[in-house]
Amino acid sequence: MIRVDCFQDQEVAVFGLGSSGLAAAKALIAGGANVFAWDDDDAHRQAAIAQGLPLKDALTVDWRDVSALVLSPGVPLTHPRPHPIVDKARSAGAEIIGDVELLFRSTRDVRKTAVSGTNGKSTTTALIGHVMQRAGRRVEVGGNLGPPVLAFEHLPAGADYILELSSYQIDLTPSLIVSVAVLLNISPDHLDRHGDMDGYVAVKKRLFQAQQHDAIAIVGIDDAYGAEIFSELKARGRPRVIAISVGFRQPGGVSVVGGVLFDDIAGSSSGREIDLTKASSLPGAHNWQNAAACYAACRALEIAPDEIADGLMTFPGLAHRQERIAEIDGVAFVNDSKATNAVSAARALACYETIYWIVGGRPKSDGLDGIELYDRRIKHAFLIGEATPRFGETLQGRVAWSDSADLDQAVAAASAMARRDGLPGAVVLLSPACASFDQFVDFEARGDAFRHAVLALQEARS
Repeated sequence: MIRVDCFQDQEVAVFGLGSSGLAAAKALIAGGANVFAWDDDDAHRQAAIAQGLPLKDALTVDWRDVSALVLSPGVPLTHPRPHPIVDKARSAGAEIIGDVELLFRSTRDVRKTAVSGTNGKSTTTALIGHVMQRAGRRVEVGGNLGPPVLAFEHLPAGADYILELSSYQIDLTPSLIVSVAVLLNISPDHLDRHGDMDGYVAVKKRLFQAQQHDAIAIVGIDDAYGAEIFSELKARGRPRVIAISVGFRQPGGVSVVGGVLFDDIAGSSSGREIDLTKASSLPGAHNWQNAAACYAACRALEIAPDEIADGLMTFPGLAHRQERIAEIDGVAFVNDSKATNAVSAARALACYETIYWIVGGRPKSDGLDGIELYDRRIKHAFLIGEATPRFGETLQGRVAWSDSADLDQAVAAASAMARRDGLPGAVVLLSPACASFDQFVDFEARGDAFRHAVLALQEARS
């Protein structure tokens, strides 16, 4: 655990008692802060009590005595309207920060790499960590995935923290200064939280704003937002910026063309080449972008090209990100529950030719924009959740679809149709293009339910 002593003998509120909030409260107490914790959810409060944390209703305290509010990333900060706790803290002049900010203030001697973007950041973060660990480096990996950052071991100088940062976390980290910053891509997402695309993009740009002259910025340039940010950083002259791209060679960057990664960081075509089609856990162009970003980051962190190539080939993949669960009667079942928007789902659809698609949940603003490019691959769509009427209307006349009451029924129906059709290369793909909150507490629970349904089907078939 990280010991946070920057608020010693000061009153600090921790609001939101998920895993990151619990870790923050414990780290602050270990550092001598006078902590009180609260959550709107009674189950979370009871869990905190069971762990010995002091609770106090944050809506009733005298905020004039509180130095800081450590806020869970999921609690509304500005849009659509601030949570009442935020208003109280702000009115009293208390700092409003997150657990990542506490990590930065408490571990200034440890090098940090941050990965953000709309899609792919979990895979890229885990991939960088995997490569570095195989290369013998001492690292901790987490943030928006894995363990909360304050549950990390306090590493010595020269070691590395590899952090996945969501826009929510960046918003709560005013001391964000990293040695290597990776921005994979930007597409519409979380607009209810940031107001509009301008607000969302502005938060992502903060990843680079305080970087020093010797820092490295790695930017995906395959979308218009990323290309503009790359140009702005190049014009500014700091930090050093490396472009990543899938589809064309980029002088001074890292590119993937036809599944082959090219290292042109030195500005020539004589760099390392890696055949990513042999990396079984990194299928599709979106994963090639992740691999290019990992390669550029690990080169910036002084990992040898051969060691990076080894890490790319041995990466085991992540749960809920195109996770192959089983093959039953020649039909593959793939869990891509992390695909919570249309862009991410489209990237999964691009990887397979014969798809029985389970899609739906709580829809986002982009609906199914861009999916039309893959209509011919979709043999049938099985719609679930709140999105069913909207998605049914979108797909009508384009893709055959049916209304499935829940995920279990969708898995059973998709499996039966795929077996009946008998087409080679058939894939039952859960890639929902939606949030999970209409039927599940999070995308992990949705993916776990898919896995359970598939394994039950496999057992019944055997």
